[in-house]
Amino acid sequence: MNNARKRMIFDATVWTVSVLTALVLVAHDAIAESKMFTATHPKWKAECASCHVAYPPQLLPAAAWRRIMSGLGKHFGTDASLDAETAAEIGVFLEQNAARGKRARTGGETLRITETAWFRHEHDEVPAATWKRAGVKSAANCTACHTAADRGDFSERNIRFHADRRTSWEKRKY
Repeated sequence: MNNARKRMIFDATVWTVSVLTALVLVAHDAIAESKMFTATHPKWKAECASCHVAYPPQLLPAAAWRRIMSGLGKHFGTDASLDAETAAEIGVFLEQNAARGKRARTGGETLRITETAWFRHEHDEVPAATWKRAGVKSAANCTACHTAADRGDFSERNIRFHADRRTSWEKRKY
């Protein structure tokens, strides 16, 4: 084989590897972005985050947000009532930014993000004991592990465990 042919094969190989690497990096960024939620609304943030993390609207479908907003007087055991104008404004925001596609298929009519197929898939490695820790208490306490949850960032790079001792799973995973 002559040098020109060898050089052409080498160049084609390097080019192919470069393109494949770029595609992998783009895909990785797209996957990471799927755990980033950027929708924001001042009243939503103020009202919802006054009691818990303001759950990103993309975590539930529009129908679930409508049901949640229509039942604020008994919001998971608490009276979270709002004046009609604020409730309507937040409701529109939630519906406009609600989950679509795979994330919208919650496996039923659940109003709890922690019961959605997406949440269960994302947290399937977390041992049940982790949810019961004093610093966690519930799967709904996103900020116990996701340090940037209040900014809509649920990516794994911002996870820390809120406890004095970690399980062997946590030591392996992070």
